[in-house]
Amino acid sequence: MAISDIKEYAHLTAEDVEALSNELNGIRRDVTESLGAADAAYIRRAIAFQRALDVAARLMICASKAPAVWVLGVTALAGAKIVENMEIGHNVSHGQWDWMNDPEIHSTTWEWDMAGLSSQWRYSHNYRHHVFNNVVDMDDDLGFGVIRITRDQPWHPGNLAQPLRNLLLATTFEWGIALHGLHSVNEHAGSAAEKTDHNRALLGKVVRQSLKDYLVFPALSGRRWRRTLTAGLAANLLRNLWSYVVIFCGHFPDGAEKFTLVELERETRAEWYLRQMLGSANFHAGPVMAFMSGNLCYQIEHHLFPDLPSNRYAEISTKVRALCEKYDLPYTTGSLVRQYLLTLRTIHKLALPDRFLRATSDDAPETASELKFRSPTTAPAVPPAAPRPGRRAFLRTLHIDRRNRRRGTPTTG
Repeated sequence: MAISDIKEYAHLTAEDVEALSNELNGIRRDVTESLGAADAAYIRRAIAFQRALDVAARLMICASKAPAVWVLGVTALAGAKIVENMEIGHNVSHGQWDWMNDPEIHSTTWEWDMAGLSSQWRYSHNYRHHVFNNVVDMDDDLGFGVIRITRDQPWHPGNLAQPLRNLLLATTFEWGIALHGLHSVNEHAGSAAEKTDHNRALLGKVVRQSLKDYLVFPALSGRRWRRTLTAGLAANLLRNLWSYVVIFCGHFPDGAEKFTLVELERETRAEWYLRQMLGSANFHAGPVMAFMSGNLCYQIEHHLFPDLPSNRYAEISTKVRALCEKYDLPYTTGSLVRQYLLTLRTIHKLALPDRFLRATSDDAPETASELKFRSPTTAPAVPPAAPRPGRRAFLRTLHIDRRNRRRGTPTTG
């Protein structure tokens, strides 16, 4: 089962969790109070860069006959689409720049360059996903309804095909996100008429987006319309693959824990913070990769502060790491390749029925629970001694000790 008692799982007292929350609130306050002209200039530069890159890419695709220039143009166009979707569209739609009171860069007015409708995505993502991050039966993004990502999701024969579903989702990610947003708003619609309105709104966006990508720009290219059409298809494919990898590596590698509905029944704001920290994962990235990922290489920080500007996540991450050290909490991160391979392993492994899996449902790499630390008498396990004077020893140290025992390596003490 997934985590149903987050304090017991983390081996923190209620006072510890409140203290952690107060420190995180302090980080939020410091960043909010320091927002200003430099931050506003950042997002405006990002928008200007993306638009210039888009124009340059389309000119290269249309104006040159050289195959190498066409490839360069496709790459640039894919980059422009990625920046628009990830660093601009995603983060603007989170309200990260609403404080500027700029009607162009506002969560209620920005419509991003992809098939999905921003308003539907904001409900499925900002609310259903971020509020209920990795809570089984509440977070619609947990496997996106087509992939079994935890043993808490019952296995059925259709899961045998999920490696192929995963490949299909990766290549058509913008369409998956569009349908996912529609499903989410329709699932909670109040009437059939409301559902009809949602369907029509998405259909209108799909028609406009398809006309732009696959009719208008090819038509403007004249006799070279085929080059432009194939370039648009290739750029969208590259954008889909990259977006899929970034999103999956932030939510489904080992260490990104899952939670049960029981945990929500008594969850405080402080425990919400802790759940976001334990339910998300980062990956290593330099400045360029961070920008191209929408700074979602800092997924932990993004889930703690989804409405703070993404250009601040790097500095926030150093403070969050320090808190994880102070409270002996894991800070789940790794290379992009490693995080994706762990995710891919989970997707393929959970395609099989549970009887073919070795680990228990409480101690699996992709899903754990507080029961993994209980003794046979069901009493909570006692944390080990701190590995060095002055350092607390709780969840992260327990993980290390269990891993070392499995390997036969002496634990620190």
